Amino acid sequence: MRIPISDIIINPGRRGIRPEQVKKLADSIAVVGLLNPITLDQADTLIAGLHRLEAAKLLGWTEIEYTVSGVEGLEAELAEIDENVVRTDLSTVAGSDLLLRRKEIYEQLHPETRQGKRNRQTVKNEETSLLTAKPFSQDTAEKLGVSRRTVEKKIKIAKDLSPDARKVVEDHAIGTEAAFHLARLPQEQQAEAASLLASGVISSMKGYRTSTTESSTEAPPFQLGGKCFATIQESVQDLKNMDKDCSCTPDIFLAAITEFVKRFQSEISCYADEYYAPVFPALSPVQLRYLRQQMDTIRNAADQLYILIEGANENE
Repeated sequence: MRIPISDIIINPGRRGIRPEQVKKLADSIAVVGLLNPITLDQADTLIAGLHRLEAAKLLGWTEIEYTVSGVEGLEAELAEIDENVVRTDLSTVAGSDLLLRRKEIYEQLHPETRQGKRNRQTVKNEETSLLTAKPFSQDTAEKLGVSRRTVEKKIKIAKDLSPDARKVVEDHAIGTEAAFHLARLPQEQQAEAASLLASGVISSMKGYRTSTTESSTEAPPFQLGGKCFATIQESVQDLKNMDKDCSCTPDIFLAAITEFVKRFQSEISCYADEYYAPVFPALSPVQLRYLRQQMDTIRNAADQLYILIEGANENE
């Protein structure tokens, strides 16, 4: 079937076209023809094939071949998003925003997959899934050919990245992993961290986490005096100096412990995000007891170290 191009309706809010892709498609269509017709709904609204449509316009066509999809409404929008996300390389922010919208639509179409309902169903029956559709992250991961964890990271970016940080991520093509760690920061810190990353002051978000300290009313009771060298050669000579004092000091010890605590806090907070949270209500009493034992092991190790240090002080 063919339709006048002027009769096709394009919904506002679609992703922008990529001129270079349109030009490549136009060159191909001019040689071999339109191999895959565009897809419209019953009301002649475009569902899939925006770049093919623009390529046809570039070639001066007034009509184009099309197929009619039986899906309407939210299902049509979901199909349009899948066309955009799966077939086109999108920026970190744009791709994340599309996935967030996909999540909203998917859970409206399949309300049984929403997190709250999914958790209750899992608790009721641990052996048999009561879902009539796959969870959003699984369905999306399979369509994109990525892990469910990657999907959850993109949702986090879309939900929690501040407007200023989003702009930096877009302008400097910052990738998903770094943007995810930006989104996990308090919003008032995100723009600063993004700018440091974009300018190369830090090479990764780990560099930002280790170069900043948690807010505190009391200054750390230690100082680390840094050496300044006029040239790289001087710094190398200092490293090679076998006579310098390399023994540990209270300041070095406390600084090392502080760095460890910051790393630990950062790592353990990962287990409270959206990837793991859905399983919390499904843990059995036996599993909860085991988890408590693991947490006690961490506390006991810290207590034993402190008792050792405290005892050494008392013996002085």
